[in-house]
Amino acid sequence: MSAPPEVSIVLPAYNEASTIGSAVEATITALERFLPADSFEVLIAEDGCTDDTPEIAAKLARDHDRISHLHSDDRAGRGAALTRTFRTVESDVVGYIDTDLATDMDHLEELIESVRVGPYDLATGSRLLPDSRAARSLKRDSASRIYNSLVRTCFTTSVRDHQCGFKAFDRNALVELLPRVEDRHWFWDTELLIRAQRAGYRIHEFPVVWNPGRDTTVDVVRDGGLMGYRILRLWWQIGRTR
Repeated sequence: MSAPPEVSIVLPAYNEASTIGSAVEATITALERFLPADSFEVLIAEDGCTDDTPEIAAKLARDHDRISHLHSDDRAGRGAALTRTFRTVESDVVGYIDTDLATDMDHLEELIESVRVGPYDLATGSRLLPDSRAARSLKRDSASRIYNSLVRTCFTTSVRDHQCGFKAFDRNALVELLPRVEDRHWFWDTELLIRAQRAGYRIHEFPVVWNPGRDTTVDVVRDGGLMGYRILRLWWQIGRTR
């Protein structure tokens, strides 16, 4: 049995038929710039899609040794799809990238190498550091800043941007953290970062260039209310365990 690759990158996918092929190709191209070809894999974490994503992902996996496809008949949620996929991975470094590739892929080397050869347990891109460049509407930028300020206030975290879909982990840290993370949807990213900081893991947050790859499906009012509720729920849970 061959040894697992050193690096695994997960692409969470829900109804990505028009973009999944180009996203996989761009990810492999970016990884090849700084890693040997046999040292990484790309996993498509397909989450109960209703379009042609499963068929496209399955063909990609059949045609390329470095691509794997994890199918789900039912939609579990973005966080649950990531958790399910991470539990199958044996690589030393595990990362994930939002499939729209909104974060410039030139940052992928810093993301991976800061964990693979650097001193960090976790790395995350940030749209809110002074040197970051993020093309967002005033409405969405303001909502993001308010959300992250609330998170930092409630949990005294040092991270500026908890929701950027561009993260990498040392596998040992990830294995320890995953059972503690309860959210199955969009709050998953925030909860994982909060629990990582409280556990004392070393986090590297770095500025990125970010451009939305397509119109977002996030509703600021609806999803903002849900995220606010989840902040308060986690704050109450953590307070009870002190």
